[in-house]
Amino acid sequence: MATTYDIIEQAAKTGKVDKGINEVTKALERGVAKLVVIAADVTPKELVQHLPIIAKEKGIPCVEVDSKQKLGVSVGIGISTGAVAVIEAGEAKLNSIK
Repeated sequence: MATTYDIIEQAAKTGKVDKGINEVTKALERGVAKLVVIAADVTPKELVQHLPIIAKEKGIPCVEVDSKQKLGVSVGIGISTGAVAVIEAGEAKLNSIK
């Protein structure tokens, strides 16, 4: 079973992802995100607490992962990122995320 990180990595390689809280917020507001992934270890929490609310309003799936460091690695950047939005899934199977 693929992890959320695996699916994000696949989407980053074969589709299009937006990285970072500001970019993810914009993607959500525009309604172009297919999936939003938020790191649980973002501090302060206020930085990302609006994302699940917007995602719910727009009907966009939103999942939480444990590490912003691993999230950054999975999208191919050398630094941690608090949130990622999948814009185009590419070959990633978004529906396999639990």
